[in-house]
Amino acid sequence: MKNRFYLTTTLPYVNAEPHIGFGLEITEADVISRYQRMIGREVIFNTGTDEHGQKIYQKAVEADQDPLKYCDHYVQKFQDLKDLLNLSYTHFIRTSSAKHRQAAQKFWQIAKDNGDIYLTNYQTKYCVGCELEKNESELIDGKCPLHPDLELELRNEENYFFRFSKYEKPLLELYQNNPDLVYPQAKMNEAIAFVKQGLQDFSISRLKSKMPWGIEVPEDPDHVMYVWFDALVNYISTLDWPNDQETFSNFWPGIQIAGKDNLRQQAVMWQAMLMSVGLPNSKKILINGFISIDGQKMSKSLGNVISPQEMVERYQTDASRMLLVSLGTFADDMDVSWEKLDKKYKADLANGLGNLCSRVAKMAQTEQLVYQSKLCPLNKTYQELMNAFQLTEALDWIMDQSRQLDLFLSHKKPWEKTGQEKKDLLLDAIEKIQTIAFHLQPFMPDTSQFIQNHFHNEIKALTPLFPQLPD
Repeated sequence: MKNRFYLTTTLPYVNAEPHIGFGLEITEADVISRYQRMIGREVIFNTGTDEHGQKIYQKAVEADQDPLKYCDHYVQKFQDLKDLLNLSYTHFIRTSSAKHRQAAQKFWQIAKDNGDIYLTNYQTKYCVGCELEKNESELIDGKCPLHPDLELELRNEENYFFRFSKYEKPLLELYQNNPDLVYPQAKMNEAIAFVKQGLQDFSISRLKSKMPWGIEVPEDPDHVMYVWFDALVNYISTLDWPNDQETFSNFWPGIQIAGKDNLRQQAVMWQAMLMSVGLPNSKKILINGFISIDGQKMSKSLGNVISPQEMVERYQTDASRMLLVSLGTFADDMDVSWEKLDKKYKADLANGLGNLCSRVAKMAQTEQLVYQSKLCPLNKTYQELMNAFQLTEALDWIMDQSRQLDLFLSHKKPWEKTGQEKKDLLLDAIEKIQTIAFHLQPFMPDTSQFIQNHFHNEIKALTPLFPQLPD
């Protein structure tokens, strides 16, 4: 287990194209996965698509499409992120797949056999936007605060329920015994507070006659599974649970990344579901804040949605990865704008690392320098930050090394020196550039490799690594 590492994103809901929020989440997951491989671990990195539920069904009906064909169109857009952002994920699970359906049905059956699923009538207020039931305490002026433009639905029907209330005490014990389960701490506190206010059993099925797009409930074809109950099982269905127990036991429990609107599902519901079927709880849950654009919530109607595709078109792949992580990982809400992204790009990349490499390479060529790369150890500070999932801080450390080298060159002025003194200064600078590039691997893999290769053996001048931005 020590040399194996499992990490998963949430599965994005395929009712819209990828936006910057999921771009950040999947890039964070990729950075963590690449770092874990750097330190010698075998990594499973999972992502995929969440494809069931009422929102998808309604959108497919509106488009006069079969729900699966509707999903196929959007799934491809999320799969395109692999090349767009140079992602190294190993697993991509679709909740519409036969493998996932089998796992979800097995999970249901075990929970039912353990007495945690029962059939009853219920009435509730339901937000289609969240695909969640809403208590009065969660509403603002009778509306869901996350989807204030949507009318809540009043539902009165026969559904299967999960015995959530049974797990109030076990969940609090889990949090007490694993105080770092959720990061950051503020989100851990929110999860604890939610459980302490009392848990109510929640609906986990829908009548197939009203909402046919979902996984059938075992032994009751009149019902399909509630989208969240089905989707959360992806974290283990992707590991071929229950069929491949060896892979499952080698890699589970794992680490999950989610946005703060997913906190309840990841840190409370899923943990109770795992307890119900007797499986180990998650190892760690990393929670991101929301991203706003120029102080406003991202909205198609406002036309202020930033997509990973647009970022790559402007900054190219590696720079987009760096800019995403620089926003802030597993912390507070973030506000972004093209102006802020441009400023960061110019300061840290075009005029920072890129200019530094160009200056040193040009002087090295003039001196006909030859440099033999050395084995570079991981810096302790960097390693501590990466081990603690403080990705933005680790990236800041790298960029600070670049700034420090710039200051070193400004102070020593190798361009004013001659002979061996000049060569020694440049060789020292090249060694520092190699160190910067080595630590940059998880964040900007192609840039890292290019710099390490360029500053090895006979060194030539190079074209700017990061082109100036168009007006």
